[in-house]
Amino acid sequence: MSAPAAIPPTRPADALPDAEDRPLALAMWRGWRRRCPACGAGPMLQGYLKVREHCPVCDEALHHHRADDGPAYLTIVVVGKLLTPLLFWVFVTYRPDPLVMATLFVTLAVALSLYLLPRLKGMLVGIQWSRRMHGFGRDAA
Repeated sequence: MSAPAAIPPTRPADALPDAEDRPLALAMWRGWRRRCPACGAGPMLQGYLKVREHCPVCDEALHHHRADDGPAYLTIVVVGKLLTPLLFWVFVTYRPDPLVMATLFVTLAVALSLYLLPRLKGMLVGIQWSRRMHGFGRDAA
């Protein structure tokens, strides 16, 4: 009796599935840094929130993104989750004047929102690029 024959591979050894050739965590990190998800060097955003048509470094097309209201929704959720317990703790511990407390937390909410919004948008574009959503990396054929 001889050893069983090895099963031939169904695809070339160098071909990687979509999930492996574009790592999600790396694309999200590059998006958080507002960099091109493909090369990590070129700026993704043109101005505050406008995504560039192409990366100026690697020429990766970025116009496919469909972030829409996702970054704004995520920003509201994150800011709310961070500031709600802090608001409660400050109120219970210090009992500040309502005007002082409102001024403090409105300022914190606006500053945190302005900081997070472009970063969360970059992350969403990075996720879409990594998962080849909305035309990122799909061949027309």
